[in-house]
Amino acid sequence: MTDMMNLHGFQRDEHSDTSDTPVTSSPTVSPLRNQRYEAIGQVVEVSGGGARIKIQGQRLRDLAGDADPSVAMSGQVGSQVKLESGRKWLLANVRNLKVLDDGQDTVTAEIDFLGEGDEDNQSGKLVDFKRGITGYPIPGNRVFPVTGDDLKQMFAADERPHIEIGTVYPTKDVRGALYIDAMLGKHFALLGSTGTGKSTSAALIMHRICDMAPEGHIVMIDPHGEYSAAFKGYGELFNVDNLAMPYWLMNFEEHCEVMITSSGAEKQRDADILAKCLLHARSKNRAAEGLTKLTVDSPIPYTLTDLTNSIQNEMGLLNKATDTAPYMRLKTKIDELKADPRYSFMFSGMLVADSMATFISKIFRLPAKGKPISIVDVSGVPSDITSVVVAVLSRLVFDYAIWSRNELQRPVLLICEEAHRYVPSDKTSSGQAVRKILERIAKEGRKYGVSLGLITQRPSDLAEGVLSQCGTIISMRLNNDRDQAFVKSAMPEGARGFLDVIPALRNRECIVCGEGVSIPIRVSFDDLERDRCPASSDPSFTDLWKQSGDEEAMVTRVVKRWRAQGR
Repeated sequence: MTDMMNLHGFQRDEHSDTSDTPVTSSPTVSPLRNQRYEAIGQVVEVSGGGARIKIQGQRLRDLAGDADPSVAMSGQVGSQVKLESGRKWLLANVRNLKVLDDGQDTVTAEIDFLGEGDEDNQSGKLVDFKRGITGYPIPGNRVFPVTGDDLKQMFAADERPHIEIGTVYPTKDVRGALYIDAMLGKHFALLGSTGTGKSTSAALIMHRICDMAPEGHIVMIDPHGEYSAAFKGYGELFNVDNLAMPYWLMNFEEHCEVMITSSGAEKQRDADILAKCLLHARSKNRAAEGLTKLTVDSPIPYTLTDLTNSIQNEMGLLNKATDTAPYMRLKTKIDELKADPRYSFMFSGMLVADSMATFISKIFRLPAKGKPISIVDVSGVPSDITSVVVAVLSRLVFDYAIWSRNELQRPVLLICEEAHRYVPSDKTSSGQAVRKILERIAKEGRKYGVSLGLITQRPSDLAEGVLSQCGTIISMRLNNDRDQAFVKSAMPEGARGFLDVIPALRNRECIVCGEGVSIPIRVSFDDLERDRCPASSDPSFTDLWKQSGDEEAMVTRVVKRWRAQGR
């Protein structure tokens, strides 16, 4: 049976046109009609996710001068070709090219299947394109170039809610779209080396989403203070001057990261003391009255004075003075947090009031009032507690989603810039609380209506498994080999060949794969209005180093702000 099928697939059609290329075709397959361009080759081998095709080198050179840029690129690495299969067209992406040493100017190519569409009975054009394939070509079937009209059918956005972010390469008029529900429902990642336009592209995507959903709920963690300039007037901006995040919102693990400075066996002893005293301090608040399940993790307000008094009382119960060391360590650290003005945005005595509902409303944009995004600038946060601040914000997003399941659903999108800082591959590093909550959101968030957006320049430094939880990968140019390999390993087999062009992308170009697009696409991002751009442009050394003047006064002003720890 198998032998008969193979012979059948390789029989030649004596009536087919072979003037330009020796194309073979199965006699049972009706030739597709009204093709403006002749075949460029034929299928020679088929596998589950792709095929190997043979192309005439002269045909590729002839097409390179075609006025249609899609046709001119057909058959080249990273471009698309279409294969006849019964009355359907199969679309595939070219992964590589190799010259055959047969003396006949023949090139072989490995291709990955993208999807299939029907043939229009009148024009023979591609219509009704769908991702994935339902049938495979037969060795000997012909291969044709893809036209601009074909690409419009392939990348045309359907009726699902979507945003347009740029132009599909190599065309100049085919728009690249992201399906919002699919992209946010399964998380997404934006990757790219420094200087590729990553921040501007992130701002473009966020602005498009905000324009489409003015009553959305987006929280963006901004570690460099770049995005405040991009969303001034379009969202709410928070920094150390107006964040006012109460310290008592921290859970026990986050308290430990801030207040415990010891290590080893002493760290566990300090944690036991802190747990007992923290529970006692929380229980003294009126909000704790009547609660039968009060724990150290409960977000009940307490005063730092009550906490230090509780530690003092526990220390006074001891008989040996040598055993006071862990109590003194905790008390000293808490006093330091209260006295240091750098921590006042979080540990101020003014934040003891029960402001949890107000804080959640303003950060999560409930209601949005036409400003659906909160930019939380953590560049002014002391580096030793930055990870804790991000952990608290991330955990509040997740916990709110869990405890609001009986209410009207209000999905929240959490975006982490420089994500490799908070979810590092090194499990021994500090900041384990933020790592745990972001990993949990990546794994479970979609069940509760929490979407995660990761932005990073070093995907290989991300924790293993986090990137693979992102259903949509938006990859700009990556220069590091490890990063390229890491991204490819996180993508499905059919898209990996498409990702081979990542190191060859230009600035503000990207490859988009996954749930947010019908098929993998290469997109050139739209230009963004100046007032919507982040403050991330590179300085012009050659211009700035030709300027002089006002240096003495400038240094004086900088020193004054430096000493005052304010901008």
